Amino acid sequence: METFWEHLQHLTEAKFILSKGGFYLLLLVVYAETGLFFGFFLPGDYLLFMAGILCSSGLIDVQLGTLLLSVILAGILGNYTGYWFGYRTGPVLFKKSDSWFFKKRYITIAEEFYARHGGMALVLGRFFPIIRTFAPIFAGVVKVDFKKFTIYNLAGSIAWVNTFVLSGYFLGRRYPQIKDYLEYVVIGLIIITTIPLVFAFLKKRLVKSE
Repeated sequence: METFWEHLQHLTEAKFILSKGGFYLLLLVVYAETGLFFGFFLPGDYLLFMAGILCSSGLIDVQLGTLLLSVILAGILGNYTGYWFGYRTGPVLFKKSDSWFFKKRYITIAEEFYARHGGMALVLGRFFPIIRTFAPIFAGVVKVDFKKFTIYNLAGSIAWVNTFVLSGYFLGRRYPQIKDYLEYVVIGLIIITTIPLVFAFLKKRLVKSE
């Protein structure tokens, strides 16, 4: 019988999420990762990519159009939730003690990313782990104009979901055998999406050491 931690570990595994939970668990994970501060560890990018692959092979019983629209909506609602949470908690969030589910440095990362890219951070941040979760929360903390936030929220969710789901879908249509190598696909996507954050972290450390 699996322990609680084994179940929790499964939530970070895209293949498990899609095979056991299917379409509805996919929506829940996307919602949590894009708006709930404890959802930063969930597998957003490669979950969408794999959903596209599995949709192309019929392993997810949902039409492509329904998949895209539903996941986009989940991402939009997630960001609204994050914005509301940040708006309500405000600067108090920076004083919150670190825990397993929350680290103040994550908010700092989102703050620096937002300072560098402005409102576009809410679009670009969708493509980076951690920032995807905390950028809308930080936007709420600094009380970004809600109409502008809505525009960036819509644009970011549409761009993020379409990029990964359609890439997986058309790759799966062209190379049906790719579903047998999903583990390698996941590893590749993790590396690709993590590299920018590693470079940013190293650059920050080098600047501080000078």
